Amino acid sequence: MFSSNQTNVAAVPNYIEDVFSTYLYTGNSSTQTITNNIDLSTKGGLVWIKSRSDTTDNFLFDTIRGALNEINSNNTQAQASAAASLTAFNTNGFSLGNSTQVNFTGETQATWTFRKQPKFFDVVTYTGTGSNTTIAHSLGSVPGCIMVKRTDTTADWAVYHRSLAKTQYLVLNTTAAAATGATWWNSTTPTSAVFSVGTDASVNASGGTYVAYLFAHNAGGFGLTGTDNVISCGSFTTDGGGGASVTLGYEPQWLLIKRTDGVSQWYMADVMRGMPVGANSQVLYANLSAAEGAGNTYSPTATGFIVASGALVGSSTYIYIAIRRGPMKVPTDATKVFLPYIYAGNGGSNRVITPPTNSPVDLMFGRGRTAGNNTGWYDRLRGKGNSLTSNTTAAESVQASSPEGTLGQNNFTVDDTYGFLNSNGVNYAMYLASRAPSFFDEVCYTGSNGYQDLSHNLGVTPEMVIIKNRSSSQAWIVGLRSIVGTGKYLVLNTTAAVVSDANYFGGPWTNTYVEIDGNIAPINQSGSNYVMYLFATAAGVSKVGSYSGTGATQTVDCGFSGGARWVMVKRTDSTGDWYVWDTARGMVSGTDPSLLLNSTTAEVNANSIYTATTGFQIVSTAAGINASGGTYIFLAIA
Repeated sequence: MFSSNQTNVAAVPNYIEDVFSTYLYTGNSSTQTITNNIDLSTKGGLVWIKSRSDTTDNFLFDTIRGALNEINSNNTQAQASAAASLTAFNTNGFSLGNSTQVNFTGETQATWTFRKQPKFFDVVTYTGTGSNTTIAHSLGSVPGCIMVKRTDTTADWAVYHRSLAKTQYLVLNTTAAAATGATWWNSTTPTSAVFSVGTDASVNASGGTYVAYLFAHNAGGFGLTGTDNVISCGSFTTDGGGGASVTLGYEPQWLLIKRTDGVSQWYMADVMRGMPVGANSQVLYANLSAAEGAGNTYSPTATGFIVASGALVGSSTYIYIAIRRGPMKVPTDATKVFLPYIYAGNGGSNRVITPPTNSPVDLMFGRGRTAGNNTGWYDRLRGKGNSLTSNTTAAESVQASSPEGTLGQNNFTVDDTYGFLNSNGVNYAMYLASRAPSFFDEVCYTGSNGYQDLSHNLGVTPEMVIIKNRSSSQAWIVGLRSIVGTGKYLVLNTTAAVVSDANYFGGPWTNTYVEIDGNIAPINQSGSNYVMYLFATAAGVSKVGSYSGTGATQTVDCGFSGGARWVMVKRTDSTGDWYVWDTARGMVSGTDPSLLLNSTTAEVNANSIYTATTGFQIVSTAAGINASGGTYIFLAIA
């Protein structure tokens, strides 16, 4: 790939995680630095802040107008200087002062950061002329949406969207339907270089000062090839029941939705605050100061999003802005996508645990290390309070009011009142994974009567999939198509050897989809809800593989440079448990306790598996780990 003006210089790929971030924090009435790894200082951009827990304005700060200078998307007020608010734009985020507006003690806040980047987002300021004119921009593509706010006096926010006629506009600070007014955009469609404004004072009063935020639409420019889309500005029409299905070509992490043929709020949802599959999203509003509420159900899919039936007004038209989920980069450092973590339960409720994670966690699973403890699985996509247990066949436990298993910015919540992750006196091992290309992905789906090609975003062909029926009591099914073969599977909640059944995993797996077979209750029963976890080998990060037992010490080379921090092993030719070792509890001689994902028995310290430079060393001759002639599968993470 080369830049357009230098045929001998390779262009640097762009990724969504470098230009957009949803970051959650809690106010402290002091100063704090928000590190979201977005370079605002040298690249420029916008920070949008909204309280989740209190009634406050939406505060927007951008690098062109400068720190402290805020405008509010929910009102008409002019720009104001907000002392001690957003005090600085940094190379890896931004800094906050002690303003009660954006940093009041105990108040939970959401922030959305948009970095300037061609084919994604741009910020432009201009002075009005009172005559039809054009405004230059650097978006590098035709804008899909433009939001304009007059900053020197009170005025409505004017919104252009590509799904409307060039004579139409919306008002960001109101619920009003789309209106017609030729004097707003001069009845002219924007281009990749300029957008037009007419003579209306909201967009072009003589001497007035303005800021415009420009959002691209399906312009490519991202990923290794520079062809991937990361932002879409489109529209959809709901069915008679108020539902809809929207195809984007990617899984979204952030949505802004507004009805155009009638009144509605400007709904904002994101996966960090909660946009789970099949459950209410945590919604904020661009046009309101209201606190966050559990609102309409917007469920992400691997290729777009679904609006649940009844969530919106039936047979109506809506516009949206959608932003792609990241990361897009293949990880090279396993510590940024996986962490084995231990903690001691204290019997308390609403206990927030903040491990030293390097990125937001998408999946957490683990158990108490003593006897009698289940292995609980929680993830961001299924939503808070929803647990599965891999040592049972039980359906998903749905406790919408429970904080148990809630995944925050860089933390998770346990609660002994509802669950089993914080019992007093019990020590726990918890495994925290982030979705990332070539390493780990997750898909939620609904079963059908026939074959399904389930889209995923792993980016490579998965080597291991784990499927659980969420709706009813069914076995956990584990497929390793390239290792144990087609038409074969293992069962995570039992010790059983490989099972042969042509109805399981007989179809292809590719870098974009996994084919599952017909009406089979554990993986594809019509109407049942499922979760599928997908794993693959990422060089230096993870390894899905197999080995033959020798009955003697042997080392398994995973291609790592610093050894495995977590290893799961299962015998396939005979019965055997699902063993797990990790460096948080110890993977060295004398201290290498194993836990079982399929059992409630206590951990056992038996000199079994140690970490080794390139992977792990097997020192046990136990039948479940290293019997001579036995066959085994493993998942190891560096």
